[in-house]
Amino acid sequence: MALVDATVDRESHRSRFRGRPQARSLGRDLVGHEVQLKLEPMDGRKRVEAAIAMGVADRPPVGAWGHTYREEWSPADLAAVTVERAKQFGWDFVKFQPRASSFAEAFGSVYKPAGHRLKGPVLESEAVPDLDAWSSVALVNRKALDDQVESIHLVAKDLGFGVPVIQTVFSPLTVAGYLVGKNSSRVVRELRKHPDLVRPAMDRIAEALIDFSKRSVAAGAAGIFYAISGYASREAMPEDVYRELVLPTDQAVLGQLPHEAWFNAVHLCGSKLHFDLVNDMPSHVVSWSIHNLGTPTLSQGRTLSGRAVMGGLGQRKSLLYGPPSEVQAEARRAIADTGGRGLLLAPGCSVPPRVRDINLVAIGEAVAA
Repeated sequence: MALVDATVDRESHRSRFRGRPQARSLGRDLVGHEVQLKLEPMDGRKRVEAAIAMGVADRPPVGAWGHTYREEWSPADLAAVTVERAKQFGWDFVKFQPRASSFAEAFGSVYKPAGHRLKGPVLESEAVPDLDAWSSVALVNRKALDDQVESIHLVAKDLGFGVPVIQTVFSPLTVAGYLVGKNSSRVVRELRKHPDLVRPAMDRIAEALIDFSKRSVAAGAAGIFYAISGYASREAMPEDVYRELVLPTDQAVLGQLPHEAWFNAVHLCGSKLHFDLVNDMPSHVVSWSIHNLGTPTLSQGRTLSGRAVMGGLGQRKSLLYGPPSEVQAEARRAIADTGGRGLLLAPGCSVPPRVRDINLVAIGEAVAA
């Protein structure tokens, strides 16, 4: 099975020839009767750029991500393990994985380390314990976000121009859900019943996220991975309710990203998605899990959004349990579904920390075969 669309591949190879004088117009060096082709080296950035342009380079770009709970409490340690794993597995791009609780910490929730590599931060107190507390939601712990900017700067600097790194940014509603103790049903209920209290809080959260996104790009990020954790779903609320109460805050963040952010992804987490919402959320890439109930295939999502797609691999099945042959088969199915065009091969969401390295290695082996 061919990994790439032949027409697009020919064009991408033409563009990678070095410019020469007329006698070597296609990058040919004549040595006796032999012809040697001088091709520019391919890197992750070129592969991502080709995918965003709805094409393909020599192969689709690959990447995967997951929490490293112990290292996430130190910007330097998080950067070091991120770089180490990117190089170990040969990722073409890095979706930076900050401490998930850092967004809630920024607005007053208190967490502590679990002290175990398989366990996430432990909540000690939530910033919004009751309805009235929404009125006092404000950025009170800027360092929680500063640490993530510092860390992604170290990662981008170490990996260099050829491996783009994108910053994870939770949506305002996702952050609000963490502020009540990661209670999605409570935050949705209070938003719908008391929008006069919750919406202004979400607007203040959005302002802080815009600043965080801009500072992350200035620090070296190629863009952001805008994560909506389960709320753009029929299981959370009807689409018209989302459009009225939530979408404006999404648009506020995505609409104010700096022009230097050339690689922005919108991630819809969950099942039974209101997938059409992405058409009102500006981005270069759309990410979701094709393995969840009520979600489109990669090719369907590409058609519906008119954008490149990120995903195809089962973060809680093939990548977690293997065997590697199943990971490779899943990768081949993703490539077959899309023809390799406009595809960034990746998990549909964060990979659990107990994943085996051999299954992550299989991703790169699948596209190299």
